[in-house]
Amino acid sequence: MITAEQRRNQRERAEYQRLNRDVDTISRQTGRRDERVKQAQVRADGLAGISGFTPVKGRGLRVTLDDAPQRSGGKRGGVKPNPDDLVVHQQDVQAVVNALWAGGAEGMQIMDQRLISTSAVRCVGNTLILQGVVYSPPFRITAVGDPGRLRAALDASPDIATYKEYVTEYGLGYGVKTLDRVTLPAYTGNVTMEHATVPAAGESDGT
Repeated sequence: MITAEQRRNQRERAEYQRLNRDVDTISRQTGRRDERVKQAQVRADGLAGISGFTPVKGRGLRVTLDDAPQRSGGKRGGVKPNPDDLVVHQQDVQAVVNALWAGGAEGMQIMDQRLISTSAVRCVGNTLILQGVVYSPPFRITAVGDPGRLRAALDASPDIATYKEYVTEYGLGYGVKTLDRVTLPAYTGNVTMEHATVPAAGESDGT
């Protein structure tokens, strides 16, 4: 059933991407005749890069997180681990993502999907669900940015420091690789907002 749902999701994503390209083509054609549409398209194009809707290239890092071997014999405080201690969790992936953003990442992807401001990392058991697609470990998080700053941010994260303790005790996987050249694809998923919060008086509205 899971496999069938993944295939259906892939078909729907492909159809969404096709329709999105059609809408973009029609909008640009309309912009040639309507100045208001043209100006809106110019503003959208200006925001596309920082929003994750265009590819980004440059140097960067790739962080790999993996479950521990099934027969890990490690102990923590003299107590054998329970199964939850031997798998990568949602908070572990999120800790890496947060650290890389803090380190000045210009763009990021998990596995083969680009992240944007509304992307949510969710784990069920030892699988990762990202934008409707299920992934099994090892999980690869790739970021474009200055490798030195990105590594420093990873090293400064207290959550990653805790994860590294489990790497030592139980054999969880953790690897960091410098990439001299990497290209992250543009985000092509759905961007329809389902929930929003009105800012309180005095809060920035982002404009």
